[in-house]
Amino acid sequence: MIHDTTGKPFDHTAMFSTVFLESRYPEPDVLTKNTNMVYVRDNGVYIFPGSPATLFPGWDYGELDLPVQHVQYLGHRGTAVYYAAEMPSGTAVSVGTFYPNIRELYSVLSDDELAIASLAVRIVDFNRTTRFCGQCGAKTRPSRQERAKVCDACGLVTYPRTSPAIIVLVRKDDEILLARSPRFPPGLHSILAGFVDPAETLDEAVHREVREETGIEIANIRYLGSEPWPFPNSLMIGFVADYAGGEIAIDNNEIISAGWFDRDHLPDLPSRMSISRALIDWWIAEGTDRRA
Repeated sequence: MIHDTTGKPFDHTAMFSTVFLESRYPEPDVLTKNTNMVYVRDNGVYIFPGSPATLFPGWDYGELDLPVQHVQYLGHRGTAVYYAAEMPSGTAVSVGTFYPNIRELYSVLSDDELAIASLAVRIVDFNRTTRFCGQCGAKTRPSRQERAKVCDACGLVTYPRTSPAIIVLVRKDDEILLARSPRFPPGLHSILAGFVDPAETLDEAVHREVREETGIEIANIRYLGSEPWPFPNSLMIGFVADYAGGEIAIDNNEIISAGWFDRDHLPDLPSRMSISRALIDWWIAEGTDRRA
């Protein structure tokens, strides 16, 4: 069972949330002077000079004369309209700098523009991977009435996929469980995470992931917060749980080492752009409050 959270509030601002953008349908018929275009190539974006740097070059999309393949509506913010413009692989933009990975833009762009960049890459990826119907193989077209792709041949409507994943901070007295993935940089540790399986509840996924990766049992699972994670389409759902028994036995697949760490002896941690770090910082602050 998942319980309501108690104790110190989890005050987390989801870095990649675009709640400030409003989806208005049908989408606009034409591009106007209030249009803001995000230029997307592969899984990255271009940014342009400014203080701070910006996604938006300050010229109309046509005036840049770029080989745009597709334009995808993102949303409105007041009277301003935002689009993603997909460009072919290898395209060079003399006035812009290409960043192939959205993570690299943390602290380079403002928080709002970072979130818009992640949405643009995600929607371009959705368009790229749904150009043909998964049911009959015919070409699809973007719907102008909602964020979806439509097959006129068989009528199938396809929506952007969101893949739920749990992430859990496990506590044992004044320590937390941290682990290393073989994909991590040397020395980096984080809390446990994994995708939710089909027909599985969130609390079942939390128990299973902790058991599979470290062999221990947990109890008192409590929801704390969530984070859209556009790599490429996850929703990270964050929990805290208490150790309930067992010895650490890593799977040597997803996890190559794991251990218990107190607040005074923490290893290298994930960057502050991630919900994993936000959960760890919440736990650190909880201990600081108790000591005060």
